[in-house]
Amino acid sequence: MIGYTTVGTNDMEKAAAFYDALFADMGVNQRAWDMEGFKGWSAGGPMFCISKPFDGEAASVGNGVMVAIAAPDRAAVDKLYAKAIELGATDEGAPGPRGGDDSAFYAGYFRDLDGNKLNFFHFQQD
Repeated sequence: MIGYTTVGTNDMEKAAAFYDALFADMGVNQRAWDMEGFKGWSAGGPMFCISKPFDGEAASVGNGVMVAIAAPDRAAVDKLYAKAIELGATDEGAPGPRGGDDSAFYAGYFRDLDGNKLNFFHFQQD
């Protein structure tokens, strides 16, 4: 089971402000972990974290690496994706069904300020 995910950043202050504002719209108004070089947010389950790389090298984006964050419904996906874009994220695929118009999987993809790829998604289970 996943305990936490981590994406790298080269600007801790800027990245922390981005995620503070973004996750506040999910009701996460306090960091679960807040150290100088490592910060994490949790809504009661696994944490999402940012850190400067331990090896001291510049953070870089891994091709094919993505963090998917569950949302309670499609409207929340739309709202959180829009918030990410408003905060300076770049579009990697606007919210919508994936796998056909009748797909149960609905997601919006973006890259954060450091270029890390994320999505908000909702999977409608019957």
